Formats: sequence, C-alpha cells, structure tokens
Amino acid sequence: MHFAICSSHFSYLNTPNFPPFITLLFNLSLFPLFSSAFFPPFKRKEETMVVHSQSAALDHCSLIKTCKPTTSVFKGIPVVDLRDPEAKNLIVKTCEEYGFFKLVNHGVPMEFFTRLEAEALKFFNLPQSEKDKAGPPDPFGYGFKKIGSNGDVGWVEYLLLNTNPQITSLKSLTVFRETPEIFRSAVNDYIQAVKRMTFEVVELLADGLKIEPRDALSRLLRDEKSDSCFRLNHYPPCPELQALGGRNLIGFGEHTDPQIISVLRSNNTSGLQICLRDKTWVSVPPDQTSFFINVGDALQVMTNGRLRSVRHRVLAESMRSRVSMIYFGGPPLSEKIAPLASLMAKAEESLYEEFTWWEYKTSAYKSRLGDYRLGLFEKKTGGAAGQ
Repeated sequence: MHFAICSSHFSYLNTPNFPPFITLLFNLSLFPLFSSAFFPPFKRKEETMVVHSQSAALDHCSLIKTCKPTTSVFKGIPVVDLRDPEAKNLIVKTCEEYGFFKLVNHGVPMEFFTRLEAEALKFFNLPQSEKDKAGPPDPFGYGFKKIGSNGDVGWVEYLLLNTNPQITSLKSLTVFRETPEIFRSAVNDYIQAVKRMTFEVVELLADGLKIEPRDALSRLLRDEKSDSCFRLNHYPPCPELQALGGRNLIGFGEHTDPQIISVLRSNNTSGLQICLRDKTWVSVPPDQTSFFINVGDALQVMTNGRLRSVRHRVLAESMRSRVSMIYFGGPPLSEKIAPLASLMAKAEESLYEEFTWWEYKTSAYKSRLGDYRLGLFEKKTGGAAGQ
C-alpha cells in the first residue's frame, strides 16, 4: 500500500547548475547583521503542518510513501564513549559492522542542544505563510514536504544551512535577514562544538585504521572550502496515522548520506531506523543526550569498502513531533575521492573509479533517494563493492 513515491535527500547538496564559487551557501558570519524582529514570543501552539481533519490529512499524505510497521528495536546499538582509551578501536569495529554508532561522553554541552532546539521550534511553529517566505530551498533555506528536485516528498519540513562562512547563499540571507541574535548564537555555538567533536572522531578513526597522516580525513572537514552543511528537520505529529491501515508514514525515505560523515542529534521522539546487513529494518531508540554517527558514501570509497555507509530512514509519529539536527561533513568540491593509499594492501585494487566530490554530488543530485549511487562509480573489473 503506497500513497506515493520515496522521498529524496539531495536538498542538502549544492545544485549542480550553480558554479562552485557561488553555490548559495549560508554565511554564519553575517548573522550578527540580522535584527531581532523575525520571531514572535515563543508560544506553544499546534504544529502548523498538521491538518485539522482525517480527510484533509489523507489529502496531505497522498503523495507520501508508507511502509509496513517495524516491530524490531535495535537493542544492541553500538555505543562508543569518546573518552574511552579504546575508542579508536571501537569506532573502527562499529563502522565496519554497522556504519553507525551512538556516541556518548562527547563533551558538547547539553545547553547547546536545548537552546538550538527551542529556537528551531520557534521557527517551525510559525504560520505556514511565514515559513514559506524562507523558501523554496535553493537548496539552502526552508523546505516543506518536497525534498529535492526529483519529485520526492516526505512528512517533514526543514531548514538547510551552510557551515562554510566563506561563501554566501542569497536565499539564506533572505531567510535570515531578520533572525534574532539568540538564534544566530544557538546555531553557531552548536555547529562549532559539533565540528570540533567530529574532527576528534575522524582522527580517532584514522588512528584505529592506521591511516597516515592522522589528519587525512579531518583536514578535509577543517578546510576553509569544506563542502559541509547543517540541517534542522522537523517531523510534526500525524494523529491520523490510524487511517493508513496500520502502516507507517515515511518522514524521510531510506538513503545513505553521500558525505564523509554525518552527525545526528534528535529530541526524545522515536522514528529513526537503520537497515542492517541482512536487510532488516530496526528502530533506533532515541537519546537526546547523545549523537548518532553515520558513515557516508565518500568514506566508504576512501576505505575501499571496508567501512560501509548505512541506509537509514525516519518514520512519522502520531502524537509527538521529532526535531533532529544533522551536521554533514563533506570535503572540498575539488577533492578527489579514492581509496587512501595507506589503507590499501600491496596487491589490492581499488573497487571504485576516482572522482571528485563535485562529480559525485552532480551525479547524486540526478538520482532518487533510494538509489545505490555508488554503483555508477564502481569498477566493472576486479570486483565490486555492491550494496
């Protein structure tokens, strides 16, 4: 039983039609120029995406895919303590087995989580007409249900921001022209703290894999031209889910993240699921105090398939809204993506053709969310990584 097609995840990719030097990125450094008149006082009110009758709800859901309920809860979720002396080996082990792990004792203050979440909800609780002024995304800015340019949708609304202060998104400047200082500060504090933590994670990963030099991965994320971005997702409750005959409504369809690494934090509402190697979908218990780390497609290639990007999705909840914030760590657009020499055995062949990050993004932008995008870059001889 389907109400439509799978949603796509490429709104966080730069639109290939724009030259790299004006890729419409969001400039955090310009936030202080914005006034504080944009948001009204924060008041709890109904989610403006939620429709007011069952028939209206089904009309709104009519283009969104559904799936069978998943009863399996991932009780064996791998957990890594960032301060554990064995963290480097645990990170490698979990990334090899799952491409995914929960990170605890990470050092990012809980205050940063709660402050940013509150400010994000102020925006998402605005009337729809007000939020629409921040869109449509280019790909940065505000998006509502429609995700990407290939006709894909989901039960989600979002803000997509850039983490590179060197290049500016004209749409984002329009969106945040009147953003209050408190929101700018919340976004900036959170991103800077998560970046520092992510650099540490990938350097520990490099240590565990014995990659030389140690900063082979982190330097790509630290680079002033790093093509990284930040996404705030809001999945409003959908009380009319019972009208779908017991099926789940897709908030964000299954996909892998194309970058090197992605770092997710959410509130305590469930919805996140990952696909295990045996193709079983399992629900990940939420934990608002921790991060969930995903291996991306680029890291899969750089490790020649030793680490695998994890397929994941988000399902809508009937009674509670889900808010998530994701940092996507990407390399510079011109960076060549290929297996790292220090990881290759003497006679080992690369499973992938060499490509630049810009080439991969351009290809990915043309695909659907559920597509196996790396398939186009696998070598036809000498074996293939497969899905």
